[in-house]
Amino acid sequence: MAPPRRWLLIAGACAVTLVATYLLAVRTATGQELENAALRGADDSANRSEFVAANNALDQITLYSLIGACVLIGLIGLLRRRLDLAVAAVGVIFAGQVVTQGLKRFLLVRPELVDVTGDFKGNSLPSGHTTIAMTVLFAALIVVPYRWRGVAMFFTLTWATGIGAYTLTAKWHRLSDTIAADAVALGLACLASWWLARRGAVQPYDGKRHPLRVAFVVLICLYVAAWLVLGGILWGGPLVAEGLQQAVAESQWPLYLGAGALASAGSAISALIFWASWRRLEIPPVRRPAAAVVPESVRARG
Repeated sequence: MAPPRRWLLIAGACAVTLVATYLLAVRTATGQELENAALRGADDSANRSEFVAANNALDQITLYSLIGACVLIGLIGLLRRRLDLAVAAVGVIFAGQVVTQGLKRFLLVRPELVDVTGDFKGNSLPSGHTTIAMTVLFAALIVVPYRWRGVAMFFTLTWATGIGAYTLTAKWHRLSDTIAADAVALGLACLASWWLARRGAVQPYDGKRHPLRVAFVVLICLYVAAWLVLGGILWGGPLVAEGLQQAVAESQWPLYLGAGALASAGSAISALIFWASWRRLEIPPVRRPAAAVVPESVRARG
């Protein structure tokens, strides 16, 4: 499949995922009950040190740190003599916040389908912090050279997936908020990649393969599988054994743990999908024109 079409299909799937997540988790009483129970489970399971660590990690994402990330990403693109690359990568981060905040504050509403009080009543989908973490990850994968893409993934993946889980521990967001944020970030990154491909910037990579990169991908896949299985057991077990109402009332801690596992898995899956979409593709730097060679006879006359 041609890269431009591939990225458009992934972006379309992200839009479907965003809508489905909102409808199932926010617009149904069952979705609201499950996710609110998981948030209440954070009070029972997260000890003080975990709560403080989660808040500290989230507090490090500020306007200044976001500007710093954009400057660094843009600088890498400019050092590669690719203004279009810098614009696309920084644009993913900027557009991520425009879309996320626009959806959360102005377009999406959270109807009161279950009895809740306080912070549980407001709409929090999508998660702005998760969007920042994932768009920075995707921007780094876009802007770095092919041979450094695995290194960028190695240093940003753990941080990005951790942010999504931390938003649950700190009770800032629900599981659906992180999944929606993953969809927004991945969709925008694919649209930016499509734009670069349409400009003719994306070319096949014919260099050597890197065995360590393959091993790294396999390791990530194993972790994702473990998170999915753990999350499925922690959510499916109480629901099957106890039923919805009893699970919501008595199994809040397992629901919280399962939500954290599924949030990490969702972010990691999004990262793997985007990384795979760039497999054996690169954006080479713009070549400087070669200096004109002056014939010896002309130089002699000069």
